[in-house]
Order: sequence, then structure tokens, then C-alpha cells
Amino acid sequence: MAKDGPPDLLVVGGGAIGMAIAWRAARRGMTVTLIERDGAGEGTSRVAAGMLAPVAEVEFGGAGRRMLDLATRSAALWPGFAAELRDASGLELAMRPTGTLLLARDSDEEAELVRQLEFRRSLGLEVRRLRPSEAREMEPALAPTLRAALEAPGDHSVDPRPVLRALRAACAQAGVELRERAPLAGLDHDGHGVRAAILADGERVSAGTIVLATGPWSGALDGLPDGVGVPVRPVKGQILRLRDPEGPGLLERVIRYEGGYVVPRGDGRYVLGGTVEERGFDLNPTAGAAYELLREARELLPGVTELEIEELSVGMRPGTPDNLPAIGPAGIAGLWWATGHYRNGILLAPLTAELVVRGLLGEQQEEGRMLSWCDPARFGSATLEEHRAERAEALR
Repeated sequence: MAKDGPPDLLVVGGGAIGMAIAWRAARRGMTVTLIERDGAGEGTSRVAAGMLAPVAEVEFGGAGRRMLDLATRSAALWPGFAAELRDASGLELAMRPTGTLLLARDSDEEAELVRQLEFRRSLGLEVRRLRPSEAREMEPALAPTLRAALEAPGDHSVDPRPVLRALRAACAQAGVELRERAPLAGLDHDGHGVRAAILADGERVSAGTIVLATGPWSGALDGLPDGVGVPVRPVKGQILRLRDPEGPGLLERVIRYEGGYVVPRGDGRYVLGGTVEERGFDLNPTAGAAYELLREARELLPGVTELEIEELSVGMRPGTPDNLPAIGPAGIAGLWWATGHYRNGILLAPLTAELVVRGLLGEQQEEGRMLSWCDPARFGSATLEEHRAERAEALR
């Protein structure tokens, strides 16, 4: 519903997280403007593999347990989120409820797979061990040298590119004002609250509340109030997109293994990932990464070398020190963070939008403990200062 004056909400960042928040907020009756430094849906989210895989992704340690709870909750929201998004946009989203196979090639990897199986069972997760023959019966294209496998049948995947197109269309349908090629230069604040965003061309954009969903650029934003920030770093990931000219059939399920993964899209296209490189904002693809991705995949899926290369992409995952996102008030009135989702931006988009919009509307949060885990203030001033020093050193 249009109204005079500034919008209720200004979202900075047009990836999956930012557009999901903008759409959900507009659906709840808020007036919303979204600004994006480049084109909406053209950044990190577009490069993502789109695995909705809390079971396959779970990691050891306290932070891993907390991420599992976040991921499991958001995965449960995905079917309803996708259905509403289809209705709002009129576009299909290409979700695939096919499960994940975790694979081992040798005795060392098999031992690790057994350890991973016991860990997941201790958490009550649905996972089962397969004999190599059972795994090859499910996926005949797997190599006969396969040593062991686990199945996580509840893990799914989705192609982020149709999702981003649908989110953009849904935002437009809900009345969100989208402004692209509008990079943020800073914030207008008086020490007590944030009053407006300042764009690179000097324009001042006022709003009731500003949400910074700026992904890997969050830790490099200038013009923030003293003591306000999140230690987000860019983590480079290179991904190959391949196509089978014969159509689908090589692989139905997502496969994961030491060194990478293969995600089938269901239309004869496959995504191979994913490197993890601490190289700042280096967006250059490399021949070495493409070689390693193909070499690792070929050991378990020999037919991958017969596919055609469509694209070698580079994305920047927004990582925090504990690899949990930063979601919540920024410590100054009128400003929220929704960033630092690392490898899980697509998976966590529905939950993040729900947490942010409910928080902005002052509603009671069933997931209050989850918000406490994601509190941007958890890092403390010392961590922020260390992050700023590392950033300054990298820019020299």
C-alpha cells in the first residue's frame, strides 16, 4: 500500500536474502524499497549450488549444532515458501526432493564416512549406510571403485537462478520499489539512530528501518557508526556448470565427496563445486580450479568428462568467524543486519526473512534462541577491531 513519505523499510542488497526479506515485509503491509549495488539476483546467490541439505552439511562442534537447527528449521519452511513464491510470481522454481549420497573412494574416506554416520545418528538425523552395490543401483553412473556411501534422503536441492527470478517478480508484484546500480556509500546517523542511507552518487534515501543484507561486502562497508559492524569476509568459491547434450539421466541425486559435490538440475545440467579459497575479492576463475573440480568428480562419476562446459563461475561466500549468520538489530536504532550466511544463503532465506520481518513488526519469536545465536553483537569490539585491521592490511 503506497503512502507519503519515506518507506517503512529500506533493504540494502538484492540477493536471495535481501529479496526474501523485502518480499515478506511487503506482504505484511510494509512499504519497502530495495537497493542493489549491481543487478538484483546477479551476485553471490546466482552462483550458489542451491543445496537444501542440513543433514549432509552438518559439522562437528557447538556452532555446527546451532547451524543444524537453523538449517533444519529453514528446510522445513522451504516447501511452503516455494509454493507461495510460485503463486506470487507465476514462475516455477525447480525444487528436487531427491536426497544426497555421501561417497567414499578409499579406506581413509570410508573411515571418515563411518565417523560421519555415527555423528549424524547421535543427532537423530535420518541417514543410512549403503553398500557400494546399493549406491550404484540407485545411481548406475557411479564408478565401480566406489568404496562406501551414506544416504541422506531428506536433503533436497533447488536451482537458485529460477528462485532469484521468482523473488524479483514477487517483489514487484508486492509493490517493492527496486533500485539497481545504486551502491551504498554510507549511513546518515546521529549517534543515536540511523536516519538514511547515502548512495555513491550522494543521494540520501530515508526509511523507518534499514536492513543490511549486503553479503560478502558487509565487512567492507564504510560510513558505519562507531562500534557497529560485523566481521564478514569473502570466501571465494569456483563452480563449474556442465550440460549433457543427450539430456538428463547421468545422475538423479546430489553426490558429495571429499573435495566437492555434483548437483543435478534435472534438465541435463549439472553443477560441480566447490572450492574454498581465502583470496579476498578475487573474482577471477582459474584453470587449476576447473581441473581439480573435474578430476575429483571423475573419480566417482566417470561420465562427467563427457559433458559440455557451459560456465565457470566465481562467487563470494560471506563468512563470519563462527560461520553462523548475523541476523538482528545492529546496536543502533533503525538498523538491522541480515548477512554472513556463508554457504547457506539459499537454504536460510525463508527463515532469515521470517526472523527479520517478525522482529521488525515486534512480534513474539518462536525462534528466539535462534536469534540469540545469530545476534550481530556476539562478536564483540575486539573481533571487529581485528577484522578492520586485517582488512586494512589486505588493502595495502
